Amino acid sequence: MYLQIRGLLFLLFMSTAFLAQAENLENIEYGQVDGISLRMDAHIPEGKGPFPAAIIVHGGGWVRGDRRTDVQPLFQPLERAGFVWFSISYRLVNNSSGLASMLFLGQAVDDVKKAIAHVKTNSAEYKIDPDRIALIGESAGAQLASLAALKPDPSGSVKAVVAFYSPSDLEMLARTSKQIPDSIRQAVQGSPLAEMLLAGLRTLSPVNFVRKDMPPFLLIHGTSDALVPFSQSEQMCDRIQEVGGACELYPVSGGGHGMRWWESSHITDYKKRMIEWLERELTLYPNAALQSHPLAVQS
Repeated sequence: MYLQIRGLLFLLFMSTAFLAQAENLENIEYGQVDGISLRMDAHIPEGKGPFPAAIIVHGGGWVRGDRRTDVQPLFQPLERAGFVWFSISYRLVNNSSGLASMLFLGQAVDDVKKAIAHVKTNSAEYKIDPDRIALIGESAGAQLASLAALKPDPSGSVKAVVAFYSPSDLEMLARTSKQIPDSIRQAVQGSPLAEMLLAGLRTLSPVNFVRKDMPPFLLIHGTSDALVPFSQSEQMCDRIQEVGGACELYPVSGGGHGMRWWESSHITDYKKRMIEWLERELTLYPNAALQSHPLAVQS
């Protein structure tokens, strides 16, 4: 009898441990558009949840990028803090003309919104709290994430946004930055359609859609960024605060463009600040002081 009871307890323990294990999911289809399968990867921590979640949007100048390598430095901090994360791919700009390229940028924003809808619809499967979802974007992905948060679908609101070195004013960048595809920059310069193109870029610029009831933003930006000037985030944060929204700007001293660049230069403090801010904004531990929880990031 003793051996039987011990065997049952062992099976129960193993079964519970298996159910509580962390999961890494790859190539999840979160939507289809014109025969194109939109994919994402995910990590679900061990435990029953519901957990807060972060949807990550990679950069790459809207023409390239990878949901795994480009944003890999974000995965471990989120995992350690007990977040479910999703890293998405989206439709990239092709070599079309300037007008067509802008249409593709709008489609990429729609893809981010589809990812939000998928995650919310399947919140029980992913063990997340649908009311505690943050968007995290870097570079071009930050522009897409910001716009998706500022102009959400009816049921697609998010709780917070972290934007890394975000191009927030595309009209200003169109004349100078190499982050803008050549087809757009060339079309702006001296084309009869220049004003139309600039107007289109204004509709894709997050700085033009800030509002009082927007989700809080954390802007993280290298002070030595040569591709997307630090001033872009300064102006974005100023504008958010002017309309009564909540914004914090975290300058990465001496940082250039890209968290992969920061990693190679051993710049990592931004991760601690990101987790602190997310835990606060998503009220990760609403029934206890943040500092008392073992997963909390101590200041």
